[in-house]
Amino acid sequence: MSIRVLFFASLADAAGTRERTVEAAGITDVISVFDRCTADAPALESYRTSVLLALNSEFARPSSPVRDGDEVAFFPPVSGG
Repeated sequence: MSIRVLFFASLADAAGTRERTVEAAGITDVISVFDRCTADAPALESYRTSVLLALNSEFARPSSPVRDGDEVAFFPPVSGG
């Protein structure tokens, strides 16, 4: 069982990759996917309070449930002018 994880912009730099797969065992929600990723890439921790989350191509809450085969994406905060 696995979850596909995508990292965008500066989060990809912090994670050291644009994409990875995490085992779904013990993963219950989107934030637990982020927790698993920060265990392997501690630089992601600095984004915890500002990261934008997506689940299967739709914005999600940290508590949104995940299932085997889902895709979770992490985006840095966006600003515009």
